[in-house]
Amino acid sequence: MNDELKHKAEGALGKAKEKVGDASDDESLKGEGRRDQSKADLKQAGDKAKDAFKR
Repeated sequence: MNDELKHKAEGALGKAKEKVGDASDDESLKGEGRRDQSKADLKQAGDKAKDAFKR
């Protein structure tokens, strides 16, 4: 359960980075935010797969 919360927090941080990058017209920060969100999404998918096998 702890990993799931951590991965959701990473996704939220990525979304925040993307918004700040968008507001400040910083394409690098915006891209970093998108990348962080994608990584968090993959980790969350892994968490769901792990949970499915536990049942």
